[in-house]
Amino acid sequence: MPGGGGNNSNRILVPQARTAMDQFKMEAAKEVGVNLKQGYNGDLTSRQAGSIGGQMVKKMIYSYEQQLGGGSAPNFGELQSLQNIRQQNSESQTGF
Repeated sequence: MPGGGGNNSNRILVPQARTAMDQFKMEAAKEVGVNLKQGYNGDLTSRQAGSIGGQMVKKMIYSYEQQLGGGSAPNFGELQSLQNIRQQNSESQTGF
């Protein structure tokens, strides 16, 4: 709701984690190419906000899967870089 009134279901459940979550959001925004600034970002489109949230969820799922698997796979950023390289190689081989 504009003006900050009403219930906000997006509250941080562990207040000490606020700084880490803000940093996490900034990293996700940078990874998807959205210029996020400190404070109010009401000028973002729904698509931009959704891409940031989606990237955060992908990273959280990846992290959780790594914990479950007990593996030492590359971190999420390295994984994305590997996927980008594979995609570029595939495109250069097919000409698309």
